[in-house]
Amino acid sequence: MAATAVIAGMVVTVRLVLVVVPRHHRHAVRLAVKAALLGRRSLSSRAMTASPRPSEPEAFRFWLKLGCISFGGPAGQIAIMHDELVERRRWISERRFLHALNFCMALPGPEAQQLASYIGYSMYGVRGAITAGGLFVAPSFVLLCGMSAIYVEYGEVTAIAGIVRGLGAAVIALVAAALIRIGGRVIHDAAGVVLAAAAFVLIVVGVPFPIVIAAAALTGYVVGRRGHPLLGGGDPHLPEGGERAQEAAPLESGLRRRFLLSLAIWLIPVAVLLLAGGFVAQLAGFFTLAALITFGGAYAVLPFVASAAVNHYGWLTSQDMVAGLALGESTPGPLIMVNTFVGFVAAYNVEGGLAWGLLGATIVTLCTFVPSFVFIISGAPVIDRIRHTGSFAHSLQGVTIAVVGVIAALAVFVARHAAFPGGDPDWLVIPLAAAAFIGVWRFRVGVVTTVVACALVGLAASLVG
Repeated sequence: MAATAVIAGMVVTVRLVLVVVPRHHRHAVRLAVKAALLGRRSLSSRAMTASPRPSEPEAFRFWLKLGCISFGGPAGQIAIMHDELVERRRWISERRFLHALNFCMALPGPEAQQLASYIGYSMYGVRGAITAGGLFVAPSFVLLCGMSAIYVEYGEVTAIAGIVRGLGAAVIALVAAALIRIGGRVIHDAAGVVLAAAAFVLIVVGVPFPIVIAAAALTGYVVGRRGHPLLGGGDPHLPEGGERAQEAAPLESGLRRRFLLSLAIWLIPVAVLLLAGGFVAQLAGFFTLAALITFGGAYAVLPFVASAAVNHYGWLTSQDMVAGLALGESTPGPLIMVNTFVGFVAAYNVEGGLAWGLLGATIVTLCTFVPSFVFIISGAPVIDRIRHTGSFAHSLQGVTIAVVGVIAALAVFVARHAAFPGGDPDWLVIPLAAAAFIGVWRFRVGVVTTVVACALVGLAASLVG
């Protein structure tokens, strides 16, 4: 029975992970779960063959390396971790790796970074989680701050403006490919189309993103409780609070104290920034909220970030936001690192100077990722008990379907500002975006290759013109 429950959980995991997997990464991610699907014997064998934990310097070197090579979105990052940590180094067993992946999928925030933090925590406790999760994003933070500084200082130069123009075409292609890929994975009937379309309309007319997500979760819960097959979700033969819940480890002693301490470390600095008022209070408040509603991946929350940064606060222009999306796509680490660019450019524009830009990027990055550390360090024993309950799974699947509509709204936002600046068609960006989309979708051209090629075309056009 235990093996049956594990395999059922694996099926749910595969469906969720493949939602965001580009075609050229799908095989790698399937390999990440292959051993668990071979049966009870192979799972037990793998569970007993995990090697002794590495030294902390060795683990530090690995997490730094991972932070530098973690291209390919969450699918590629998860595949790299599985290959390195389970297959090669055997620092963690197959069963525990997959359990951790299930857990991280249920949390708001970047699941690959949370998975790294979880594995680090399993080896060296709190300092292991901070080391693994921190190094996962540190190289991307350094790169983005450097590129943001170049952008704000030299963005008006003709050559740089041409590069940014080409990057806009790349972003249109990448977001369109993500929309089709995710929609094909999670929408299976007319009711799913209706839910995604409703989310799209709500976002376009200006309904706040948190309200859309809450409505989608409620819809998933209600429809799922009525037994409608629309939302898929958990195993219909497993009763709520059944075998999986019974397998969850008992809550460890001191959990409440640890949770309160983690909460204080997270919220006290946020409270200080809020009390300081002004621009830093706006940054801290907004990006803390954004971190708590990042369900469905970065593509789901980026329209919320873009709308607030451009339309509500006026920190950035729409062209700035498109450039930030392109830079986020072309650097290692989670796509949500786009927030770092937003923080840098916003602080530079509002307060002036590169020092303020660096401070803004730091505040935003901490507000984006510190909640993930709190969830990993304090929440695993509790979340593991509700992750597979029917009600929670139905709500999560409702959010997943609504995310398709949210990504469609992001596609409209990007296309409107990159391909039709000022309302007039840009006859360089439109055909370049079409060619980039064909390359990504039909010929499986990589993200970095696509971004670099479009940037070079934009640069060449600016020099010729």
